[in-house]
Amino acid sequence: SQMVARDGRERRQVYRPGPIGDTGGGCRLPGREERGERMNERCPWCGDDPLYQHYHDHEWGVPDHDDRSLFECLNLEGAQAGLSWITVLRKRERYRQVFDGFDAEKIARYDEGKVTDLLSDPGIIRNRLKVSATIGNAQAYLALREQGITLAEYLWGFVGGEPQINHYRTLQEVPTTTAVAQTMSKDLKKRGFRFVGPTIAYAFMQATGMVNDHLISCPRHRDLS
Repeated sequence: SQMVARDGRERRQVYRPGPIGDTGGGCRLPGREERGERMNERCPWCGDDPLYQHYHDHEWGVPDHDDRSLFECLNLEGAQAGLSWITVLRKRERYRQVFDGFDAEKIARYDEGKVTDLLSDPGIIRNRLKVSATIGNAQAYLALREQGITLAEYLWGFVGGEPQINHYRTLQEVPTTTAVAQTMSKDLKKRGFRFVGPTIAYAFMQATGMVNDHLISCPRHRDLS
């Protein structure tokens, strides 16, 4: 995971596989089974939390080409910065409610009154920089669309439109960012997106199936290959 300073820049903290924070037991080295040495076991980062396991089994790493869904994920990955992903996952439904289903046209028009309401809602992460970034990201997304480019076309273009299938055996092998993620991050920032540093960009790529980073011992690796 990474910490984010007040200026919005990432501060590297501890290892995490993509969007995944710790499993609730703090930061510790994985044991033998957690290193994925047994076949046909789900990736160990989701632990025994049913919500986390469902996310792993049905969402994480599934190729996503839906503009609204991609926009939601990009912003939630940014909201996760400095926190564990399960924290955001538990708040996701509330995010969808208060951010109008991540309708970019509506979010782009949010005024200070709406921001104040959001910052008083305990169901989301009440961070002004992150809330403001979501509004700015909606505006950047609409600017992209005005150029005749869909968000899916733009983002999937960084991987040539096809998922990259990796073959990692252990969590330690899974990178926190890559050259492609760094390129994506740089271009997103140039277009006005915020909270999209290289680590967040790679977490986003993992979550939306641009890369398959399920361990090879996990059945989902085979399902998505």
